[in-house]
Amino acid sequence: MKPINKLSIQDDFVGFYLLKELNMRQTSGTPPKDYFDIVLSDASGQISAKYWDVTTQDKETFLPMQLVKIQGTVLSYRDQPQVKISRIRKASEEDGVSLTDFVRAAPIRPVDLLHTIKLTMNEITEPQIRTIVQYCVAKVEEKLMHYPAAKTYHHAYFAGLAYHIVRMLEIGDFICKQRPFLKPDFIKAGIILHDIAKPEEMIAQMGIVTDYSNQGKLIGHIALASNWIVEAALQNEIPLESEVVLGLQHLVLSHHNLGEWGSPVQPQTAEAVALHHIDLLDAKLQMVEDALDTTIETEPWTPMIRGLDNKAIYRLKA
Repeated sequence: MKPINKLSIQDDFVGFYLLKELNMRQTSGTPPKDYFDIVLSDASGQISAKYWDVTTQDKETFLPMQLVKIQGTVLSYRDQPQVKISRIRKASEEDGVSLTDFVRAAPIRPVDLLHTIKLTMNEITEPQIRTIVQYCVAKVEEKLMHYPAAKTYHHAYFAGLAYHIVRMLEIGDFICKQRPFLKPDFIKAGIILHDIAKPEEMIAQMGIVTDYSNQGKLIGHIALASNWIVEAALQNEIPLESEVVLGLQHLVLSHHNLGEWGSPVQPQTAEAVALHHIDLLDAKLQMVEDALDTTIETEPWTPMIRGLDNKAIYRLKA
């Protein structure tokens, strides 16, 4: 069975894959016919697929997040590979396949990622900052072991959020050594807290986001995390007008930089400026890395990447 990132145009193949996304569509013909618009995935990546002439039984049988066995052909559609599925069935116990075998995951074990986050958290020297960070992390500690950082844009896989935080901590450590005027406690805290409420914003299974929670839709992770900082301060009798609380709230509230990206304020402390760019750097480079890793190796160009202004990335061979 070929992994998705090994499939090439005109390949005929049979194998087991995950129905990461499945939507009912209708053709534009007369009369219109139902078909499935599908995203197939495995641990190596994902690929668009179509299953035509869907029956009533098919509609009742197939659902997102199911393992299926398919027979298909890789075609080219708008210069991108797309699978035409000729046969499909649900995987059974007798097939001996497991959902965990088909899910992308961070390249570092979740337990090790969480250990790094907690170790860094406990290294924060300012006791009030450390207390607030500990409070917020405790709210989602179990979910940090498996939640993605986003639905599609970056680190959108099992334990992706913890991986994103740890990679940012590595960048932050370098930046603080290069720029000694930055306050390392605030940088560490801002990195850990900036997306800490993502697990409450999204509904995810095995690192795949299926929907956004009511809190996510109505409030969002930025406001949620800011509220958690206030909760922590109140419970630990830390004045809300203190530099610690204001500084941490500002880091969270400004880390997206612009209102259209979700931030109510722009970065106005040195640490907030640093946090925004550390976040942006890790997210953008991860988008590139993920696109290269999950694109069929024979393809010189990746698909267009929404988070990079819909630009594709060329794979240099030199």
